[in-house]
Amino acid sequence: MAGAGRFSLRDVVFRFIAAWLLVIATWNPTGMSFGHWVIAMGDGDALGPIHAFVGMLLLIGWVVFLAASFRSLGLIGLGLVTALFGSFAWLLVDSGILPAESESAMTWIVLICCAGVLSIGMSWSHIWRRLSGQLDVDDGDSG
Repeated sequence: MAGAGRFSLRDVVFRFIAAWLLVIATWNPTGMSFGHWVIAMGDGDALGPIHAFVGMLLLIGWVVFLAASFRSLGLIGLGLVTALFGSFAWLLVDSGILPAESESAMTWIVLICCAGVLSIGMSWSHIWRRLSGQLDVDDGDSG
């Protein structure tokens, strides 16, 4: 397959957009998310098949992203990437670029950080291969 081994910034951006859509579809401060949709059902309304279907789509997305992230980064790597994004957010707040007193702004920052962690986790095996020339163990299994 021509081009199968190529990996570019565009691929990382694509993964970030996919992670971003997964994260904000699950929960966001606008009130338009799966979490809000289920909470708004109220006491008398029952969850229906559409709720189950959308919930399963989101669950599959989370399992795919988290499993790939754990496989490529490992627990320590995932913790380091999370700490990197967290410290960057802290730096932005401490320097006055981001308002810490705005709950909505902080929620958006956390959501962006979550999407960033997931996208790095999905991309890391490709990035590692480019940086080191080494394949992950799982890469050698396909074929």
